[in-house]
Amino acid sequence: MKLYNSLTRRKEEFVPLEAGKIKMYACGITVSGEAHIGHAYQAIVYDMFRKFLQKQGYRVTYARNYTDVDDKIIARSKETGIPADEYAERMISNINAVMRRAEIDEPDLWLKATENIGNIISFIGELIEKGHAYPAENGDVYFDVESCPAYGQLSGRSADDALDGVRVENDEAKRNAHDFALWKAAKEGEISWESPWGKGRPGWHIECSAMNRAAFGDQIDIHGGGRDLIFPHHENEIAQTESLTGKRFANYWTHNGLIKVNGQKMSKSLGNSLLLSDLLDSYSTDALKFALLSNNYRGDLNVTDSLFPEAEAHIAKFYALIAQAEKAFPNEAGGEEEIDKRFDEVMSDDFNTALALSDLFGYFKEVARLLAEKNPRARRMTNQIGKTYSLLGLFKKNAEEYLKGYAPEEEIPAEALAIAEERRLARAEKNWAKSDELRDKLKSLGYTVKDTKEGYELSKFV
Repeated sequence: MKLYNSLTRRKEEFVPLEAGKIKMYACGITVSGEAHIGHAYQAIVYDMFRKFLQKQGYRVTYARNYTDVDDKIIARSKETGIPADEYAERMISNINAVMRRAEIDEPDLWLKATENIGNIISFIGELIEKGHAYPAENGDVYFDVESCPAYGQLSGRSADDALDGVRVENDEAKRNAHDFALWKAAKEGEISWESPWGKGRPGWHIECSAMNRAAFGDQIDIHGGGRDLIFPHHENEIAQTESLTGKRFANYWTHNGLIKVNGQKMSKSLGNSLLLSDLLDSYSTDALKFALLSNNYRGDLNVTDSLFPEAEAHIAKFYALIAQAEKAFPNEAGGEEEIDKRFDEVMSDDFNTALALSDLFGYFKEVARLLAEKNPRARRMTNQIGKTYSLLGLFKKNAEEYLKGYAPEEEIPAEALAIAEERRLARAEKNWAKSDELRDKLKSLGYTVKDTKEGYELSKFV
């Protein structure tokens, strides 16, 4: 299996630290607000990682974190008048509920910053002892970037240009402007914990290093997150952890792309954030996952106005053919191993869901052809598709029940699709008489067919 490593900037053969076992950590959500599509995208990607690695026979321990104390959460606490810890718990409860609604499975380990304060304080203390961190007079503790010669290995940035685009805080308290906070002294009225350096709370970057070490030890196999975390968050994680342990922190660094909405970066300031709950009110979980995973996970995903409606339309066509195969051959229980082998082949090349999902169009064209021929292999194919692609969260629903909830006027029935596919094959065999006969049959059902380079287009006859 090959996996793209952001650290080396190339695909590498995947070799776990321990044979047959994988330790995987993905940075989760800062719970300052409700879950949006970007949160869902990252969670779906790493849930997919975990499940495919399990399919390959690995014992995977998958951890995600919640950042449940930081500047944004404290700001929201002040705005709402709800104590920061209570506000964070409410958000976590809401996010958990909508993720379950999206049929995204729980990780094996949920890690929270507030439940690891002792681990964080110990980690910082060891960094100070080793000369990689220092307490400032104001009660903050900073990591000394100059003490880490390898700083910048993930992002390609040197310490000299590390400030580019990064907000600088408490300049007067630092030895160097590019040093970053491990511990922040408490301000009046803020949530805080006792520490050797006074009351305060963790900096953002230290929590993942400390929680990883507490959960997994000094090293893990795969560390993941959104590409926006490469710098400074993941760069700083590497610096902290490797300065403390002297070992390579993660063997493989993986990053999913970012979400854009109609070509623009998704952000609260632009008012274009898409809440996961709103998407689930309008579209099925199949459509959500089909849309998000049709893109290579490393590439940015542009959410256009048509993305989810088109995904739902494709899913509905697929379910219609599954329902037709189940009705035509109710007792056919076999499968098609080649579909599963092909899936494993493409997914083993850096989790290529884009290619795996594009294969579905060919599979369902073949199903339509087989249905037209009354061939029971159609059911064997849909059986295997359902079994194999359930790993991506698809086709887990009862086909008839799904179709009851999706019946737009423009939806083309499976019968018409099967006839259109039969006509395409007749034309390929230059059987023009049969082609004309099938065109008339489609017209009697209310559809017109237009031949294209790719095959054909069906539309409602006017």
